Amino acid sequence: MCRIVTLCSKPEKISGFFVFLRCGKLKKADMEYMQRAIELASLAQGRTSPNPLVGAVIVKDGKIIGEGYHKKAGTPHAEIHALTAAGSASRGATLYVSLEPCCHHGRTPPCTEAIIEAGIKRVVIATLDPNPKVAGGGLQKLQEAGIDAEFGLLQQAARELNEVFFKYIQKGLPFVALKTAMTLDGKIAASSGDSRWITGPEARQYVHHLRNTYDAIMVGIGTVLADNPQLNTRLNEGNGRDPLRIIIDNQLKLPLGSIIACSSREQPSLVFCGTDIDEHKAAELTHLGVEIIKIELEHGLVPLHQVLTILAQREISSILVEGGAEINASLVEQGLVDKFYWFIGPKIIGGRKALSPVGGTGFELMREAMDLTIQDIKQLGRDILITAVSSN
Repeated sequence: MCRIVTLCSKPEKISGFFVFLRCGKLKKADMEYMQRAIELASLAQGRTSPNPLVGAVIVKDGKIIGEGYHKKAGTPHAEIHALTAAGSASRGATLYVSLEPCCHHGRTPPCTEAIIEAGIKRVVIATLDPNPKVAGGGLQKLQEAGIDAEFGLLQQAARELNEVFFKYIQKGLPFVALKTAMTLDGKIAASSGDSRWITGPEARQYVHHLRNTYDAIMVGIGTVLADNPQLNTRLNEGNGRDPLRIIIDNQLKLPLGSIIACSSREQPSLVFCGTDIDEHKAAELTHLGVEIIKIELEHGLVPLHQVLTILAQREISSILVEGGAEINASLVEQGLVDKFYWFIGPKIIGGRKALSPVGGTGFELMREAMDLTIQDIKQLGRDILITAVSSN
């Protein structure tokens, strides 16, 4: 839902300056052009980290004369692509952009300067940038230059598209999504440990689309020992990007002959383990291309919050967790999961010893349970995918 505040004479004060929002009703065309900007931004999912997804559309006399989106960190921003496409026709035009234009020198020059220089008359922004280096400053600079600038059109959709960026900037931690697949009776494997396959080919292909949009995949060593997975991206169209592989391995049990170890020069692998490990094995894994980070264990376990902090410092802004019941439990119990992709296969296997998706000790009382908000429910072949986010 659009969150536009309409004010005719009373300004809203934000970050120490006044923002005047347009009076009157929005035109249908405004919504359509902003929707187009958001669609353009989504084309670069999984490619712009640690930067946000941004799309821009320039309109004059009711026609789109330029558009573009940010494609990769360090390359021109969406506004620059759109301005370049529009050329001199930009003078007197309206710019629709899904995120507030930057006003500081980073990897690239400020977009506000280019917008002002191009002679843009009006700028419609979906949502402000949470980055403290911008945070309303871009909007202010445009207004000070005499440009009719406003924000709030399709703000919710724009923020959801950039949920990873907002979490990374505001909390200083990666956005963590947990993916799991279970049977209708809530099991992730039979009592024997066999888990292939709970879901069908459509659901498994969707997981590869998810991998294509996240910076890294995280699993526990138990998953590696049980399944010897590749943890790469295999899309039918063949244009996938392989994410960084992260293994939580307290005692450095990663086999030298595992697929992950043997392919680490082609697809990076990062192992977090304790300090008391077999140094000879660590050297052999390093020779294979595996990077090892040693951390003091807490209660015999690698501290996951510290892991996330280290990854954020490396500009890893999003992680897809595909682990087992115990790593899932640790993340849930510590409140470290932002989003859930919960696949349900129409099968029943039963068994008291068969694992459920979240192990650990669990919460003792219902009021302590992690509360979620369901975002989407869809059918993929015979399976169901429920997407939910933390309500906290």
